[in-house]
Amino acid sequence: MKGDLLKLAWPVFVGQIAVMLNGVIDTVMAGRLSAVDVAAIGLGSSIYISVYIGLMGVLLALSPIVAQHYGARHYHQIGPDTHQAAWLAVLMAVPGCVALASADLWIALSDPPPEVASVTRAYLWATAAGLPAALLFRVFHALSSAIGNPKAVMAINLVALAAKAPLNALFMHGWRSGDTVLVPALGGAGCGVSTAILMWLSLLLALAALRVQPLYRRLGVIGRGAFSRPDPARLRNLLALGLPIGASHLVEVTSFTFMAVFLARLGATTAASHQIAANLAALVYMVPLALGTATGVLVAQSIGAGRPAEARERALAGLRVALGCAAAIALALFAGRERIAGLYSTDAAVVATAAGLIALVALFQIADATQAICAFVLRAYRITTLPMLVFVFALWGVGLGGGWWLAFVVGASSHPWADAVAGARGFWIATGFGVAAAAAALATILARVWRAQAATQPGVVSDRKRSR
Repeated sequence: MKGDLLKLAWPVFVGQIAVMLNGVIDTVMAGRLSAVDVAAIGLGSSIYISVYIGLMGVLLALSPIVAQHYGARHYHQIGPDTHQAAWLAVLMAVPGCVALASADLWIALSDPPPEVASVTRAYLWATAAGLPAALLFRVFHALSSAIGNPKAVMAINLVALAAKAPLNALFMHGWRSGDTVLVPALGGAGCGVSTAILMWLSLLLALAALRVQPLYRRLGVIGRGAFSRPDPARLRNLLALGLPIGASHLVEVTSFTFMAVFLARLGATTAASHQIAANLAALVYMVPLALGTATGVLVAQSIGAGRPAEARERALAGLRVALGCAAAIALALFAGRERIAGLYSTDAAVVATAAGLIALVALFQIADATQAICAFVLRAYRITTLPMLVFVFALWGVGLGGGWWLAFVVGASSHPWADAVAGARGFWIATGFGVAAAAAALATILARVWRAQAATQPGVVSDRKRSR
């Protein structure tokens, strides 16, 4: 059971790490310029991720749909559903690009210093140009994971990672030939330009993989006459499942990224230290994310094949592996918090503040792993609306709302704990409680699903025995 999980999870993990390392490279390279550039990259990437994740989450509905088709051997249904997801990606790219290009609205909301606002504005304009490619590539990602072929996505992400630092250097520092400026030096905004270029490169490589690998042709994803026109019924099915997933991802991400927006007004040091902690939290989250993706795919395939007991066994195996990994990560983060912070910045004040935040990140790793696995398993059962409501309450209410209260109300008062919860610390403390609440609620929902399933199928003892 664990062998199937790890076989599918490790390429997902490597691919996701490659994606996250792009953000690490941006932060580290910007940190060598100035705290202003780090703060601008943190604010700009937070806004971009909020827009992208909300739209991308809708497309994730394709994964459980295709995985169930694959498990049931309804291969002829995979191509049409994939094509409708591609149409949906194109449609959603329009409002997404408009949102990113409206940089002044985001800047007015966050009210950063003028020098940070200038870099952030250029960063958002650049990433808007790459958003359509990023969404279309996500369709390829969901399809490949659902049919057990995540290595194709991993390979493309590794190619993009290899090109990230050289492209960053080119656009951040510019390129001159004598007195002629061939590429202007854009500073931190150059990270956004390189990101957009790599989005389009990834999409082109995905299209090449679709044509080269026979598996996609056999499933009717590509080939002469394979592409489908917009199908209202299939689009409604995708939206019914995908909108709550997209909303859940939006809530989950914005509970962190809006922290950057609120903290931007406290100065470059606070914003930069938060960006380091947020970047690291996102990086280590790739472990439960990869395990959750693999677990969800395997569970959905078992459901599609009509093996409910196997689906539960796979879910529990994924949870056990994720919790073990989370415990190891938490210990490593707490023990190495100061050294890790020093890798991101040479500013002593930023490093000192970030080290304290990294310690808080370590404390909620177990809860974060639990909620991630439970959320993906529930999607495999096509249960998405209730988890969305859980995320709204736990992450926006407890995490973001509680963080605002701790940071700007308690932290600004004469309360004995004011210094302990002021600024970014208050937000990260509340976020830990919010993640724990989400984990407890999602685990409860999943347990009820299994109890209801057992009540309606009392005669099912073992799928394996039945299949013999």
